[in-house]
Amino acid sequence: MSSGGSGYGNDFPGEGSPSNIDPRQYHHHFQLQPHPYPNPPQTPTNTLSRYESQKRRDWNTFGQYLKNQRPSVELSQCNCNHVLDFLRYLDQFGKTKVHIQGCMFYGQPEPPAPCTCPLRQAWGSLDALIGRLRAAYEENGGSPETNPFASSAIRVYLREVRECQAKARGIPYKKKKKNTNNKGSGEESSSSSPSSTIHFS
Repeated sequence: MSSGGSGYGNDFPGEGSPSNIDPRQYHHHFQLQPHPYPNPPQTPTNTLSRYESQKRRDWNTFGQYLKNQRPSVELSQCNCNHVLDFLRYLDQFGKTKVHIQGCMFYGQPEPPAPCTCPLRQAWGSLDALIGRLRAAYEENGGSPETNPFASSAIRVYLREVRECQAKARGIPYKKKKKNTNNKGSGEESSSSSPSSTIHFS
C-alpha cells in the first residue's frame, strides 16, 4: 500500500519497504495501529419531516413524468394541462373503488360484494398532492403568478373528482376545520387523512 494520499503517512510499510519483514512482526505492526478515525462521522438521518420527504418525492415523480413525455417537457414550460394529465395518469395506481353509474352498488358506502368498477386515486390523496406540489414549485424557483398547481382549472378538476367520488361511494364530503395550532406546517388539512397517500405500483 502506497503512503501517498492514503492518509496514514509512514505508519505502514509501503511498496518500497523491504520484502524480508518477518510476517509475525508485520501482523503485530498492524494489530498495534489505532484506526485513524475511531469514530467515523455519522450520516444524519430523519432530518426531513414526513411531509417534506413526501413533498420531495412528489416533486421528483412529477419531474420524471414530464421527462418521459414525447417530446419531453421542461419544468419551466409546464402548465395546468400537464398537471391535469398527470393527475389522470395517477389513477391507474389508485386503490379506491369508485362505482360507475349503472353499477348495482353505486352510492353504497359499504357494498356487500365485489364488483368490476375501476380503482382510482382518492380525492383526498390528489388534493394533498397538489398542495405539496404547489409549495414545491415555488420553493424550486417558480413564481406564484405562474404556478400551474394553483390554476383555477386544477381547483375545478379536484372539486369534480370530490363530488363524483362522494356520489359514487355514498360518502358525503365533510369539510374539516383548519387546525390553528399547525401554522406554518405547510400541510393541507386533507393531507393528514389516511387517504392522502398516492399509491404507485
